[in-house]
Amino acid sequence: MDFHEAANFCLELRRFPPRRETDATEALLAELGDPHEDLQAVQIAGSNGKGSTARMLESTLREAGLTVGLYTSPHLEDVRERITVDGRKVPRAALVEFVERIEPYVTERAAEGEAPTFFETMTVLALWQFARADVDVAVLEVGIGGRYDATSVVDPVASAVTSVSLEHTDLLGETVEEIARDKAHVAPADAPIVTGATGAAREAIREVAGEVVTVDENAADTTVAYHGIEGTDGRVELDGDGFHLETRLPLPGAHQARNAGVAATLARQVAGVDETTLATGLRNAHWPGRFEVMGREPLVVLDGAHNPGGCERVTETLGEFEYDDLHLVVGAMVGKDHQGIAAALPEPEHVVACQADVDRADDETVIAAAFESEYPEATVETRSDVAGALDIALDAAAEGDAVLVSGSLYAVREARTRWTRATIEKRIEDLGDARETLAGAHVTDAGVWRMRGKGVHRAVKTRVQPRQAQYLKEELLSLGGECAISGLNNQDEEPLDVVMMATMAQFKRLVGKLDGQPYGLSPLADRLREHLGIGVEPDRRGYPWEDGTAIMGILNVTPDSFHDGGEYDAVEDAVARAETMVDNGVDIVDVGGESTRPGADPVPVEEEIDRVVPVIERIAELDVAVSIDTRKAAVAEAALEAGADVLNDVSGLEDPEMRHLAAERDVPVVVMHSIDTPVDPDREIEYDDVVEDAIDQLKERVLLAEKAGLDRAQILVDPGIGFGKTPAEDFELLGRIGEFKALGCPVLVGHSHKSMFGHVGLEADERTAATVAGTALSTERGADVIRVHDVEENVAARDVVAAADDPESFGGE
Repeated sequence: MDFHEAANFCLELRRFPPRRETDATEALLAELGDPHEDLQAVQIAGSNGKGSTARMLESTLREAGLTVGLYTSPHLEDVRERITVDGRKVPRAALVEFVERIEPYVTERAAEGEAPTFFETMTVLALWQFARADVDVAVLEVGIGGRYDATSVVDPVASAVTSVSLEHTDLLGETVEEIARDKAHVAPADAPIVTGATGAAREAIREVAGEVVTVDENAADTTVAYHGIEGTDGRVELDGDGFHLETRLPLPGAHQARNAGVAATLARQVAGVDETTLATGLRNAHWPGRFEVMGREPLVVLDGAHNPGGCERVTETLGEFEYDDLHLVVGAMVGKDHQGIAAALPEPEHVVACQADVDRADDETVIAAAFESEYPEATVETRSDVAGALDIALDAAAEGDAVLVSGSLYAVREARTRWTRATIEKRIEDLGDARETLAGAHVTDAGVWRMRGKGVHRAVKTRVQPRQAQYLKEELLSLGGECAISGLNNQDEEPLDVVMMATMAQFKRLVGKLDGQPYGLSPLADRLREHLGIGVEPDRRGYPWEDGTAIMGILNVTPDSFHDGGEYDAVEDAVARAETMVDNGVDIVDVGGESTRPGADPVPVEEEIDRVVPVIERIAELDVAVSIDTRKAAVAEAALEAGADVLNDVSGLEDPEMRHLAAERDVPVVVMHSIDTPVDPDREIEYDDVVEDAIDQLKERVLLAEKAGLDRAQILVDPGIGFGKTPAEDFELLGRIGEFKALGCPVLVGHSHKSMFGHVGLEADERTAATVAGTALSTERGADVIRVHDVEENVAARDVVAAADDPESFGGE
């Protein structure tokens, strides 16, 4: 079974409506041997805030060193987002294995009219995967209610009800009290339930659950205080049984302070997490599409609020920001309270009503009517697609205005692709490469066979909405090109992988035809122009890598570095080594005071500063850029004060202050892909496709840096060769290094003397020549920066490749 067949099998179950019982979920679990029985599960129910709270709890427990499974809904781009283990989506191979196991049983039940629903099946997949991964804790976001939700097949060790309001009254009851009683059935047997609900809802929860731990602004077991925004973060203070802390949340708003209080209380119940860990875990709890600030001039905010209560909280939070006029982009689902949503959102100057590309999306004219009624003085217009509506709003907005996309997570999903869509140029030299690329986009076997011969030229893979995919296919066919579409295309809601194949001339004609088209095709044209270099001037800032591949020389001032063993740890020796690098043509000197090799001991901040700052102060006087290799923001700040120019963070912005420091100082930052830093040699990581998985995971880290205020020209991405990958995977990364250009950032390669070269039979002291070969390969395939120990040899390799590409640029004989 192929991935697209397994995914389609699950997605087709959406046609079955939700029901008020857990029998089908229990029966499917029994078919798999009841994998959920030994899980330590936490259930989080609520009308609003349950997803954010689940994410905060997961982040905090991971910060405490636990392996954590997280199950949430809905997803934004990929159904696998719903199920993660330590932040990584369930592998495609696992989904295929799961469907192969359950398909006969589900088909048999469907014939009897008792097939499990999509949500029930996803819940079972989550519990099955968490058991296989042997997670320490499984955090489960409840779907609807609590008593009969599919997640209630578990016996939780802790539970929460975040809030209660009128919702799903046809299933849960017609009053807040009835709904609260239903949700309260998630209460654990041996611990009090935690709740942020107040008033009659709280008392109704107490009737069912008994002992309750309350979270509120005052007169509660855990009290929360919201102190407004700092930058785009919310400042919160929490005071509970045995803990008190102040921290910043990447999710601003007073309601998120209460969610943080619920998450912190649960974390204390489950794992006795200390205050420092709580603060850091909450600080790192990013949650896409929930008051997500994507730009500042104008202020651009994405929030998937889809009911009046959620929209009221968006209004409260947006009120903390300064702006002039408000431009709303709104897309909502059929059956939602459009008039209530309109009344709850802030008063706009301009509204663009739109329709998300899903069957349940309401017509844009219906949504527009609600806003025209509520705000007769506002300019209200319509657009059939979300991306086009966002373009209209952004074009109309001045630098001091605000643009808010809201009404549903489906609308937010489509808007967010403006910042997250990766267009990956695939290197196809023969039919074998073409077959591999098409299969990687989940094209059917018949499609791969039919189209493989058309792929030996320029090929770009990206992810689009179903109707965009069909339009692209028709237009490219008319131009003599081709567009292969994922086998997931027998549904009309989920984004699809497509591979566009054409000559450059055909691509130029294509982007011209896409300009001004609806369905979000015009913004896609701009992204293709940028990626393929069609009429786009590069953004130049004077960085060493702008005129070709730059060589970064490694200067370790540690006693236990990867290669040079701290030979230059004395300041004078280190400076002399840097001067030699400059004489040999280095472009950047990378100074590091802490080893990231497996088993390396952490270095305290002050000791690391004492190691690197004296060296940087001296070599900053040389005619060369200086980089600081550290994962600690405090060390990075001291290095910048000493004269460093670039931040090199091997942890991928694990320290939440690193991105803000880079933005405040307006300096480039290197973001590396690594599951663990330092590397855990005993941990086995499963990748579906190591290159595309790394791109997928780096995408959100890059976005974090971008949202902090950096441009993508300042964010260098490092695939993390040697960090949590097998030697074969390291070579895969090296061979396909050009694909990381999909992120729109400069690419750094760090392969020097790595253990990967043991894959070709080379011992630790035999890897200089192999490193030089890797440098030549990386240069030829588009690397912007190459980090090496042996500067002279690798500068020569770089220059040979550059001279072969442009002989006239070199002045030698």
